[in-house]
Amino acid sequence: MARIPLLQMSDISLTFGGDPVFDDLNLVVQPGDRVALVGRNGSGKSTLMKVMAGLVEPDRGDIVVPPGISVGYMEQDPDMAGFSTLGEFASAGLDPGEMYKVERAGEGLKFDPDRAVSTASGGERRRAALARLMAEAPDLMLLDEPTNHLDIEAIGWLEEELKATRAAFVLISHDRAFLRELTHATLWIDRGMVRRQEKGFAGFEAWRDKIWEDEDVARHKLNRKIKAEARWAVEGISARRKRNMGRVRALQDLRAERAAQIKRQGAAALELSAGPKSGKKVIDAKFLSKAYDGKDIVRNFSITVQRGDRVAFVGPNGVGKTTLIKMLMGEVEPDAGTVTLGTNLLPAVFDQARSKLDPEMSLWDSLTGDPEMRVSGKADQVMVRGNPKHVVGYLKEFLFDERQARAPVRSLSGGEKARLLLAKLMAKESNLLVMDEPTNDLDVETLDLLQELLDDYDGTVLLVSHDRDFLDRVATTTVAMEGDGRAVVYAGGWTDYRRQRTDDAPAKTVAKTKPKAEKVKPEKAPKEGLSFTEKHRLEELPGVIDRLGAEIAKLEEFMADPELFTKEPVKFQKATEALVERQKALAAAEEEWLMLEEKAEG
Repeated sequence: MARIPLLQMSDISLTFGGDPVFDDLNLVVQPGDRVALVGRNGSGKSTLMKVMAGLVEPDRGDIVVPPGISVGYMEQDPDMAGFSTLGEFASAGLDPGEMYKVERAGEGLKFDPDRAVSTASGGERRRAALARLMAEAPDLMLLDEPTNHLDIEAIGWLEEELKATRAAFVLISHDRAFLRELTHATLWIDRGMVRRQEKGFAGFEAWRDKIWEDEDVARHKLNRKIKAEARWAVEGISARRKRNMGRVRALQDLRAERAAQIKRQGAAALELSAGPKSGKKVIDAKFLSKAYDGKDIVRNFSITVQRGDRVAFVGPNGVGKTTLIKMLMGEVEPDAGTVTLGTNLLPAVFDQARSKLDPEMSLWDSLTGDPEMRVSGKADQVMVRGNPKHVVGYLKEFLFDERQARAPVRSLSGGEKARLLLAKLMAKESNLLVMDEPTNDLDVETLDLLQELLDDYDGTVLLVSHDRDFLDRVATTTVAMEGDGRAVVYAGGWTDYRRQRTDDAPAKTVAKTKPKAEKVKPEKAPKEGLSFTEKHRLEELPGVIDRLGAEIAKLEEFMADPELFTKEPVKFQKATEALVERQKALAAAEEEWLMLEEKAEG
């Protein structure tokens, strides 16, 4: 017996500002569907979800929701007018006997139901909206970026809840680990077309790349055919004009077909320029302690950050990750302990609050008005890594069109604001990047580019993120802030941290009287003949050696493709350079380990 769809959309067309967002769209959501809705920033994901929710009226087409089927929508900016507290909003429409659902969701998502709406942050309002949707438990949930403003613990809670639900859901998220765990089908919006694959997000990138590859092959064949037909037209048409006008018209049709093809949007031109090299030791923090209102942020925390390290800070919201980074940067004084910054530091900061973006300022003025980007006497140019560029040209590198240049920042989507902030950040030379939640709202392609950029960056990175996949791809060291002043240093990214934490459970805190890093698979216990720094390094080196060995294996596997050199010479050259660099680093790390081990043996 055929299942009755929960929602069916037929021949949907929608146009904004003269350009079609969708045309002749057909879409069905079945009971039990767990669908990832993906596409580039600005492709129309949120708009499509609003159409599905009945909040945006299409220009043409039909939307059918069977009687008795409930559809719930969690939007990015919930309207709480008329409600005094977050709990009042979250429980609206529930029977008194169902209030426990809001309380349970509130605990999992970490929001205070007694918080006044007037004083609630954007993140708190979004968490209340998500709690309301989870408590209502509709037949079909439409979730637009539900993990934004959630910490890793809350993301884990939501992940488990969605795994257990019997409801169908359509999910927009930048969090690849979240999408991989939860989805069984994928909707991809690309140039106004919505494609569906009956595989979850784990299979999306291979599917997307195959479609693009097929397009490129078809476009190449079409160009060859047009070229051949055009040559015939020049060489042979004059002698046989009457008999071959059909062929001439066919050539015109081919050209029209090529002109009608919608060109794929290029990737953002992300580029980082590391300034002069910093000293080898970037940050040396010893015995740091800090408390606010009787609440410990850290106690007796020590860490040494070397040039080239990628240090991630993880933990629940409000635990003090940003405060700790500001202490390490010398912006906040610790109650006890010392921080010594290295030489020649050129820091650049990507802040979670987007505070460097004035919502009322135009994109043009946001760039040209930045003192560090201003070009004297040139109102239409910005300084980009020491070279003047036209402001519109630079904005185009970050996928903004000319019309957006004079639009206010407040008109941008979350992903577009993140790209604008990256444009400001990447215009400047730096050798120390501080990135507080850089992945929020970025699409998959931009996330991939950002990860590659940080891999190639010849500087040091301090990173706060709740994106587990991104942490695994980028971080070489993870500082886990577990509350009550506990901060523990682990080698590797998120998965490495969780594995080590499980192996070492209960997790050890940094020593209360003397700093001590977590051990990372040391071959032998450090001996008394070593200084504290040398002991820490000896404990750290096996993890460094393992990571370099894994990176070398990946590069060698990548370069094993015999056609790589001819097809992708630039990638081949970059991979070769990266392989040589990592082989040298591995040899140096092994030599250093042997030297320290011999010294420890006395």
